[in-house]
Amino acid sequence: MQHDLRLRAMARAIYDACFPTEDTAPVGFDQAEHFGTIHYRRAVEAAQAARSLCVDAGAQLPLALG
Repeated sequence: MQHDLRLRAMARAIYDACFPTEDTAPVGFDQAEHFGTIHYRRAVEAAQAARSLCVDAGAQLPLALG
């Protein structure tokens, strides 16, 4: 995924949000990427799903907070 910097950034954001401490993931994002951990693979899957939603919606998704 080194060639797709946006997807990698999205996966990192998801990884860091879902696994913020060593209690929830054994390693940081860079090591997880290197070893292809399940935590990393799930973050990538979530990033791919989010990207496809944005593409399908023409990147015009409303931001709902709350």
